[in-house]
Amino acid sequence: MTSAEPTLRSRLIFEPQELRFGTSGRRGEVVHLTQLEIYINVTAEIRFLQSLPPAEGGIAAGDEFYVAYDLRPSSASICQAVIRAAADCGMRPVNLGAIPTPALAHFAFSRQRASIMVTGSHIPFDRNGYKLNTAHGELLKQHEAPIAGFVTQVRRHLYDQPFTDSLFDQNGMFKAGQCDLPSERDDARAAYFRRYVDFFRGASLRGKRIAVYEHSAVARDLLVELLNTFGAEVIPMGRSETFVPIDTENMEASQLAAIQALTDDAARANGPVWAVISADGDSDRPLILGVDSEGGVRFFGGDLVGMIVAEFLGADAVVVPISCNDAIDRGRLALVLEPKTRIGSPYVIEGLEAARKKGRRAVCGWEANGGFLTGSDLTRNGNVLTRLPTRDAVLPILSVLFAAQEAGCSLPQLFSRLPPRFSRAALLKNFPQSRSRRIIEHFSTAVACSELQQFFTPALGFSEIAGLNYVDGVRITFSNGDVAHIRPSGNADELRIYAVADTQERADAIAGMGIAEPDGILRSLERHVQGAT
Repeated sequence: MTSAEPTLRSRLIFEPQELRFGTSGRRGEVVHLTQLEIYINVTAEIRFLQSLPPAEGGIAAGDEFYVAYDLRPSSASICQAVIRAAADCGMRPVNLGAIPTPALAHFAFSRQRASIMVTGSHIPFDRNGYKLNTAHGELLKQHEAPIAGFVTQVRRHLYDQPFTDSLFDQNGMFKAGQCDLPSERDDARAAYFRRYVDFFRGASLRGKRIAVYEHSAVARDLLVELLNTFGAEVIPMGRSETFVPIDTENMEASQLAAIQALTDDAARANGPVWAVISADGDSDRPLILGVDSEGGVRFFGGDLVGMIVAEFLGADAVVVPISCNDAIDRGRLALVLEPKTRIGSPYVIEGLEAARKKGRRAVCGWEANGGFLTGSDLTRNGNVLTRLPTRDAVLPILSVLFAAQEAGCSLPQLFSRLPPRFSRAALLKNFPQSRSRRIIEHFSTAVACSELQQFFTPALGFSEIAGLNYVDGVRITFSNGDVAHIRPSGNADELRIYAVADTQERADAIAGMGIAEPDGILRSLERHVQGAT
């Protein structure tokens, strides 16, 4: 190459935005997710996996490499870059189609092959991303630093290539243009379906009318099929060909009202509905709602769902992040509770592995969003469920339904048996992560208690601060039992507040006061920190 010959980097007509790791996987705005940026990162990650020994989840050229995706409109373009990168690294990419994230993981882990799920999970449709799994499990936090080194090398190599030799045009897209993805294989979906048909063999939902809120969840058809298999009367509702972002950790009043309206319509047409179930976009987080005697839907947060499921499955070790509802500390599961972790499935997975090494035999965990992970094989009624150390929505959905069926009660009655602690999560969107981090750093000091008390005042119903926890963000416990936990999102520009209290009304109020505009607690903390810097 002569000094005058332009490089790819010199010909790009945009300023690249580098993809970063979040809580789990890489995500960003679609406008910045060029095929070039995806190709750079996927190439680097596959080379990293190829550098690992098989015992650590490493892979070898010539292995199959599994790819799946959710129903976002931008997923196909990203998949093209993933598949091309895998092929150029000597792998044999296999398109497993639009299936849930845990279906991909279950299939890949069972065959000891690496995989990538193209998904933005619950975040809005103008964002997307992907999640890499090793041949043994999810990518862990300890992998991120060495991967960054591979990314730097690949980026430099591709940027320095002569533009005429590059795969990419000035917009960071393939010069060859869009092309069809390889033909889909359906064996991963079929294996995931069989997983639950086999484990719950002998159980029945006959006589139960269950509505499936389909929206744009990638598991929507699979959920309907599973419930039909178990004998339920299934009512699909709310199907959407436009992507609907469902955050099971932050169900907004407008979303719950829309589900209520759909449920009312379903009941008028078919008779009373017993339960409503759904999942987020890539279907690794459950959405479970009970229906009371008057037809009102009641949403159950994922941290409470996890408690029901763990008891139903007979867990002897449970792992949850610090953000979960502290009802777990007051009930039967307190005896098998492992140390609470930071927020994010990689941290929960580390806790699961630690419990398993202690000799625990029925190990599971969950997140506040409801994603349920199994760290060991589980046995129930003589049926075995193999371990799946990644977030799953189908296991908690079916477990809650069967638990209520076996108890002969409604879902609201089932959940009423848990210790009476109630939670609510809320968030401020478009809140820069850099600003969030400054807030957390500022209040993670010796003077934090007295400063924080200025914002959590008696006029707002707060008592004295009894304790602070910095495992992940700032978790404030008050002497009357209220909890307010402030933490930046790991995947998006969002600042979250998790509230726990003795009544749902108080938990809702704490969350509402947290995100109120323009003078809520979070905004007040923001202004205070800005004034102090």
